[in-house]
This record gives sequence, C-alpha cells and structure tokens, in this order.
Amino acid sequence: MNSKNVTVEVDGQKLRLSNLDKVLYPKSRTTKGEVINYYSQIAEVMLPHLAGRPVTRKRWPDGVDKQPFFEKNMPRGTPSWIRTVNLPVPGSTMDRETIDFVVLEDLPGMVWSANLAALELHVPQWRVGPRGAAKKPDLLVVDLDPGEGADLSDCMEVAVVVRDRLAEDGLAAYPKTSGSKGMQLYAPVSGRQDSSVISAYAHAVADELAEKYPRKILSQMTKALRKNKVFIDWSQNNAAKTTICAYSLRGRELPWVSTPLTWDEVEAGRVVRFEPEDVLDRVQEHGDLLAGLSETGPRVPG
Repeated sequence: MNSKNVTVEVDGQKLRLSNLDKVLYPKSRTTKGEVINYYSQIAEVMLPHLAGRPVTRKRWPDGVDKQPFFEKNMPRGTPSWIRTVNLPVPGSTMDRETIDFVVLEDLPGMVWSANLAALELHVPQWRVGPRGAAKKPDLLVVDLDPGEGADLSDCMEVAVVVRDRLAEDGLAAYPKTSGSKGMQLYAPVSGRQDSSVISAYAHAVADELAEKYPRKILSQMTKALRKNKVFIDWSQNNAAKTTICAYSLRGRELPWVSTPLTWDEVEAGRVVRFEPEDVLDRVQEHGDLLAGLSETGPRVPG
C-alpha cells in the first residue's frame, strides 16, 4: 500500500482507504497502511475472538502522540453491510438509553475499522445472538495489573498462581499480554450464569489469593495500596466492562500487540513485548494459542 488513497475490494465489498501513508506510530514510523495490513493478516485468528461481541473502538486519527477517543456507537458513514446491534448503554438507568454497537465478524469489517485508525478493539465477555440479544458471559477474565515497583514478570508469577486456583474449580485458563504493562487470563465458562455471578466468583478468588499472598497480590481497588503488588482486577467481569481483544494493537509509543502466550513462556517469567511481525510469526508457529476459548466451560461455584 504505497498510495495515499485507494479503493479496494475485500471479499466482495468495496472500501475506500484513505491517508495510507499517515504515520500513526511516530517512534517506529508505522503508517496507517501498515496497520491495515496487520489487521488484514491477523484477521483469521482474531475474528473468532471478535465474532458476536459488540466492539468498543479506541481511535487515534492523528497518531498515538495525539489525543485518542473511545467510540461505542457506529460512526457516521458506516457501510450497510457492517453488522450493528442496538443495546442498552452500559450503566444507563433502567436500560432506557441504547447505542447501535458495531460487531466485527469478517475481513472487510476488520479493514474498515483499521482504516478509521481504530488501533485498539475492546470487547465484553459476552456475545449477542443472531437477532442481537445479549447472551450471558461465556468467558471469565482475570486482569492482572502491576502497581508501581512491579512489572509484567510479577504478573506472570501471579498468573501461575491464579491458573492453579482456577483449575481447582475445573476452569482452564489461557494467558495473553495486555500489550501494555500487564496481562489477562481467560477461562471459558458455561454461558448459563449471569455476569454478577461470574464477577462475584472472580472477586472471591482474588480476595482468597490476596489473603494467601499479601506481599504479592492485591484485590482491593485502592491504587495507593498497589505499590510492589499485582492487582487482580476481578471487576472486568461486569457486563458493562470490556477488555482489549486478543491480537489487538495498543496505542502506545510502539505498535505493541495484546499477544497470546504459552504457559511455558509465562512460567519462565521473561518480559517480552510483541509487535505485529512478531505476532504474525508466532501465529505461523503456534496457530491461535487461545483457540480453546471457543469451547464451553463449566459453571463457576456460586
């Protein structure tokens, strides 16, 4: 993609791509054309993690050194072939306010989104059905956030502890980096329990581990207490919350990617940040390390 503006056909859909030579990551000189190229190549393994999930996009139209904005509603000019679902605004009173959310389920949709400089794609732990109704969560997420004095290696240490605790209840955990400071673990659940039940279970596990490992783990929200500890953010299981999708770019100084890991890598505790070419190479080697998330998991206790 060398031209500034081109019209392309992607799986039968025509798309006008603009400003392809605009630099979105000044430090690496990564252009919008290269961002679109990455999302086009990673789509095969990323789409299963987006399918059916209303997506919140974080856009940097002027590059990562400028102000971004979150976008939940479908933007003006959204093609008619992009799937949208009308859902209550998270946190709205009595579910009275609604938003037309975008759902990205195919390659043309991925290219369209990337062309809007939507570097980050955030999704909930639940999906919508064929008619757009929200289902119950099919994933539990454990978000590991290092406080001051802690880093990704500390998160990896805690991740192993969390994995083993979840396994006691029959839950299989899959790790990925956040593409920023921390990481997440995901576990398939039954899809038959409300998000409040999943969140309460995650909270209970976080409290239990914080009590058992008080020097390393924190389950309280208070930021002032996080120094040298890893905060287990159980609240990400709230139905109104989203987390960064696997394989999504992040809007950081370099084009880091939220990258699935092997448990061997986590247990080794080596801090690594992956960029697009690294991730594409990893997919060639490993396939989708999070493919197991498509399986139905057990009910959580509670």
